[in-house]
Amino acid sequence: MIGWLIAIMILLLLYSAQPAVIIWMERRTPAKAIAWILLALVVPALGFFGYWMIGRSRRVKAGQAISREYEQAAERLSICASSPGELGHAGMLQQEQLLRLLRECSGRPVTLGNQVKVLTNGRETFASILEEMEKARHHIHLDYYTIRDDGIGRTFLNMLTNKARAGIEVRVLYDGIGSVHLSKRYIRELKQSGVQVSCFLPAGAALFKRLLNSRNHSKIAVIDGRVGFVGGINIGDEYLGKDKRLGFWRDTQLRLEGDSVYFLQELFMKDWELAAKERLPVHAEYMPEHDPDDVLQEPVLIVSSGPDRNGEPILETAFAAVKAAKSSVCISTPYFIPDESLLAALGSAAKSGVDVRLIIPGIADTQLVLWATLSFVERMLEAGVRVYRYQKGFIHAKVMIVDELLAVVGTANMDMRSFHSNFEQNAVLFDSGTIRDLKRDYEQDLLDSKELDLAEFRQRRKKEKAAEAAARLLSPLL
Repeated sequence: MIGWLIAIMILLLLYSAQPAVIIWMERRTPAKAIAWILLALVVPALGFFGYWMIGRSRRVKAGQAISREYEQAAERLSICASSPGELGHAGMLQQEQLLRLLRECSGRPVTLGNQVKVLTNGRETFASILEEMEKARHHIHLDYYTIRDDGIGRTFLNMLTNKARAGIEVRVLYDGIGSVHLSKRYIRELKQSGVQVSCFLPAGAALFKRLLNSRNHSKIAVIDGRVGFVGGINIGDEYLGKDKRLGFWRDTQLRLEGDSVYFLQELFMKDWELAAKERLPVHAEYMPEHDPDDVLQEPVLIVSSGPDRNGEPILETAFAAVKAAKSSVCISTPYFIPDESLLAALGSAAKSGVDVRLIIPGIADTQLVLWATLSFVERMLEAGVRVYRYQKGFIHAKVMIVDELLAVVGTANMDMRSFHSNFEQNAVLFDSGTIRDLKRDYEQDLLDSKELDLAEFRQRRKKEKAAEAAARLLSPLL
């Protein structure tokens, strides 16, 4: 009898210790801690085991040293802004503090010698990347979350294998979860042609290292260290609107030329070393000197987040941008699951008279994530944020435009996974012409969307509210 009592006491002690351990480990992300505590209490052994294996916030210390070395090389070659006046942007003259904050939280300088082109769909993006790859003379570097063995995937395969056979250095890096369905045949054909291929954190290795939750969400292409691409578009037919359920796919990608490409190259080289265990030399072929007369003087700041960096630079950048707004904040995101600080910043901006607009999908690629997104909508509407649901198809663009001051485009969704767990990259843009191009696309997206009414939204069915409430509890894990 005493033995049973001791056993029960030990089990109760272990059961009650679970929340304490999770709270301590996730003290910087309370919403995530609450979600895991809920799972651990509902499914005690399995929930806590799941947290320990895939849920813990972990840092990749090796990546920190690698990043610093490549960053320093990129910065030495760049023409950088040291004051708001050097950005050539009148609105920045009163934003010395913002510029200092952006530089500090990103750990990178604002580069000046750039030319930026906004690409508004998969067709434009793939055509532009393929055109640049065709012109490659030394190397092609691709770093993608998802690569598919489908129509456009085969087009890329043919280009990459042809260039490799012609003597061009070709490296392809794909994520172990995002590209889990990429066929062995596709990888074999790449390797047989001379393409170097590596998988970033394959599922088994990631589970063993307890990094399954940290995915490489990159969509980077760098050609000859001269031209780079970053944004929301992976390599797959759905980005051409060929998914019958989702239909038209609205997305945004950037073509960058100039000094900002050094920092996309730096990100690729860091990811490649982490995955392939090969350190690429920092020499003129990978980071060639740019003639400032060859490109327009557009300022660009590359910001990245991930387990290899301290803090949450992408979240801090978004928060700083919203707080700097005077007249308008325009956001487009497929997944809106922000943390409390950003929710408060958006609500406060709207209440102060800033025109805050948010476009989210009308149809979902993942229903659970859409429910989680909708769980935040009522609070935003109550604060005065104007919320729209896209109707033309599926919107996957990850864009923020603040006044005529700056815009942010990249891989990061407006969600806690992008802020805290994934390897992500955004470009902060300051050129008024580029901002106008993005604003024009955003205004078209508004025309293709339906604005939500607060009174009508409150009348949705009880089972919808219940699904949203359940998804909200799990939202930090999605």
